[in-house]
Order: sequence, then C-alpha cells, then structure tokens
Amino acid sequence: MAGTCSTLCLIIITLFIPPLGVFMISGCGVDFWINVLLTILGYFPGHIHAFYLEYVYYERRKRDPLTRASQRPAPGVYSERIQHGGHHDSPPNYGTI
Repeated sequence: MAGTCSTLCLIIITLFIPPLGVFMISGCGVDFWINVLLTILGYFPGHIHAFYLEYVYYERRKRDPLTRASQRPAPGVYSERIQHGGHHDSPPNYGTI
C-alpha cells in the first residue's frame, strides 16, 4: 500500500510540476536539467519526459535483481538511479585497479 501511495503522490506532483517529479526519482542530475529545459520550452514535452522517466524507474524497480543486472540501459535516461530502479545492484569498487 505504501508503494502505491508514493507512486500516486509522485504522479500527482508530476502533473503540476514535472521537474519536481523527476527530481524526486533522479536527484539533481542531467535528467532533471533536461526536464527543466523541456518544461520551459513547452509544458507538454516536460510531461512526456517526466512520465517516461517514472515509467522506466518503476518498471525496473519491480524486476528481480538477476533480470535487472542483465538488462540493457533505457534510451535517453542518464541517471543510474533510474536505470536501476532505485536499487544499488553492485557495490562500488574502492581502490581497485
């Protein structure tokens, strides 16, 4: 129920302010700034981009870890957080060559 409620809240926020919805799933990265630019240039393109990113995020979030690890990157998505559905699939390689 909590996942459904947060998804619904995110969709409602995105309906009114698309960059805020993108910021909530990707942070302040390239996808956020692309969405800000698209929203300034036209409100409708900002919506399309935001809902596409949310679709990719939630679609990959519900996959199992083995499927998520072997999938190809979604086109036009630059945030690793969205690409992995908010999951950290592999630990960072600190100090390795």
